[in-house]
Amino acid sequence: MLLNEIPWTIPLTVRLSNGLTRTFTSVYEALDFLENEWPLRKGERYERAVRTCRRALNRMTPAAVAREAFIAACLEAGMPLVMNAPAREPQDPATKTALSA
Repeated sequence: MLLNEIPWTIPLTVRLSNGLTRTFTSVYEALDFLENEWPLRKGERYERAVRTCRRALNRMTPAAVAREAFIAACLEAGMPLVMNAPAREPQDPATKTALSA
């Protein structure tokens, strides 16, 4: 982990414009993506997200605010969030057999 890494409490998964998904776990990852891989490099929310992430890395803005700004920029760019389904508990094979009988 980088020294200036500020992790988010909840990771964020985004569907990229090419159809692939990518998960971001920190302010630094989001800013790196915004500055180096962003498809549009324009837009009000994009610019706000860059500023907010930089401020968060400098401890001037909470990481949660940077996360919300990044989400808004993703939506502005047509990259929706991917909701992860909650993990299902494995069923006991004996219970599964009894239910199907």
